[in-house]
Amino acid sequence: MSTKKTANMAIKHLNRTNIFQLLYRQEPKTKQDIVASLHLCLPTVTQNINQLADEGLVTESGSIGNTGGRRAKTYTTVKNARTAIGLDITRNHVTTVIVNLTGEICYRVRIRQAFSRTDSYYQFLGKQVENAVEESGINPSHLLGVGIGVPGLITEDNQSVFYGEILNFTGATCSEFSKYIPYHTALYNDANAAGFAELWARKELNNAFYIMLSNNIGGSIAIHNQIYTGNFLRSGEVGHIRIVPDGRPCYCGQRGCVDAYCAATELSSLTGGDLSTFFKLLKGDDEKALDVWNQYLDYLALTIINVHMLFDSTIILGGYVGEFLDDYINELRERVRLLNPFEDNADFLWVCSYKTEAIAAGAALNFIADFVNSI
Repeated sequence: MSTKKTANMAIKHLNRTNIFQLLYRQEPKTKQDIVASLHLCLPTVTQNINQLADEGLVTESGSIGNTGGRRAKTYTTVKNARTAIGLDITRNHVTTVIVNLTGEICYRVRIRQAFSRTDSYYQFLGKQVENAVEESGINPSHLLGVGIGVPGLITEDNQSVFYGEILNFTGATCSEFSKYIPYHTALYNDANAAGFAELWARKELNNAFYIMLSNNIGGSIAIHNQIYTGNFLRSGEVGHIRIVPDGRPCYCGQRGCVDAYCAATELSSLTGGDLSTFFKLLKGDDEKALDVWNQYLDYLALTIINVHMLFDSTIILGGYVGEFLDDYINELRERVRLLNPFEDNADFLWVCSYKTEAIAAGAALNFIADFVNSI
């Protein structure tokens, strides 16, 4: 193939990509809007719009203009043209979601199911995916893949777990999990998946640190809108920063780790494992709940300021506890402010956008992002 022909093909692909991306980010638009925004000629825009429409990715969405003249048609992306499935695997539950091209969750189910590295468990996962496809009515041929979020450290190719102490599944592989899933499948660290979901939801983010306050503590680092995994794929492990010398034992084998003081179980253990009941007690000024909460906030504030001193970035709180933090964020910011040596505020501290399905959604959104970036 000649150099000139290769260059022409690259230009055509770039034009297609730019047109789709423009509609994807700033829909709806007329052909004339696209011409003006991308400095392309009208025939090029028309040809690409027609091709994208033939593929079901773009459609007419209306028209604009004066009633006395010819109204210009507007175009938009078809949000359900492609979808992806996300699974969130925990010790006792599996959450299944479907997300579309906009990141909207259009299906969600959470079922109690104890984790085990058994054929029956993997059959269960396959059935959850099958049910999601059937019950949602999505087109299986337009399903981009299945992302599986797990509480473990994942190899760079997203195919195996190289550290999985929480579920005792070190060495587990994607092929195990996907044995009964007939779609492209990948594994993702749970905190990194949730952090990716927050990046998706907050387009204005650049640098951020996501702290996952679930039954275990995880973290995810975003630098220039990309998840930073570290030289050895162990970045963001905020749960194993020691905040109390020779303190409570942690599952990692050390003592005094953040995980031993800020896990959601530190709160839910007061109410038989039900976190929502704990927060009901807290709202009712229950004395024991208030005492536990005050201790929890002190340890959490110490953790937050330590992270902020290192990264000097936005910090987002998510996970199980993050679902309930909107009513308490100002109280927490005040505690963090008192520990801040450089500024008299803690405005860098935010509550998560995805309240309950961040891990599953983030695992699925990796497939959506790959598709959108490849158009």
